[in-house]
Amino acid sequence: MIHLKTEREIQLMQEAGKLLAACHQEIAKLIQPGITTAEIDHFVENFLAQHGATPEQKGYKGYQYATCASINDEICHGFPRHEPLKNGDIVTIDFVVNLHGALADSAWTYAVGEISEELKSLLFVTEQSLYKGIEQAVVGNRIGDIGYAIQTYVEAQGFSVVRDFTGHGIGPTIHEEPFIPHFGQKGKGMRLKEGMVITIEPMVNTGKWQSRMDKNGWTARTVDGSYSAQYEHTIAITKNGPLILTTCSI
Repeated sequence: MIHLKTEREIQLMQEAGKLLAACHQEIAKLIQPGITTAEIDHFVENFLAQHGATPEQKGYKGYQYATCASINDEICHGFPRHEPLKNGDIVTIDFVVNLHGALADSAWTYAVGEISEELKSLLFVTEQSLYKGIEQAVVGNRIGDIGYAIQTYVEAQGFSVVRDFTGHGIGPTIHEEPFIPHFGQKGKGMRLKEGMVITIEPMVNTGKWQSRMDKNGWTARTVDGSYSAQYEHTIAITKNGPLILTTCSI
């Protein structure tokens, strides 16, 4: 079932999104060789608590952490851990903020120290693909238009788009319809309607797009050990175009 949001509900989700974006800005200052993703997870939970919010995914289907922290070949849902990040790593920090019942979801991939030129390109292309998808998130377009824009851009740059995980509707729960693949055909799929709030969150690999699951039942990795990056925003579909909720610059 798709929950179309009122202007007031979108405003509340926007406030949650601003807080989430502010937290990501602080995370960016912390990322360096030697820090652990467990320390980042602890920071996020404390930051949200200080601002009257909670990490919505903690406890979701038994998940134990405030964040997902996916390193290098991990595509998504990596567990925070105590091993220090190393120079040359990339790490995706993904979390959902609950601020007085309103949700927002965003992920960003960070470079740890100095990374290779290939990884710099991966991060740039992945972030750009997110915004190319957002450009298609307008009333009357179809879900396939979003995926087509992302896929054609990414593949033209020599990378691959993960197909096993998608964006999704959000609010009042984390994962709702509609689901938003990051690949697809132009003009196919459900039409986007005013009041939808969705996530667009392309996961892009340097190698093959396929994934495999760790024994923990949560963490997905690339099948070939290639590196993976992800960027995600929560978007409201409005009559005036896509509204990015997970940014401080609103």
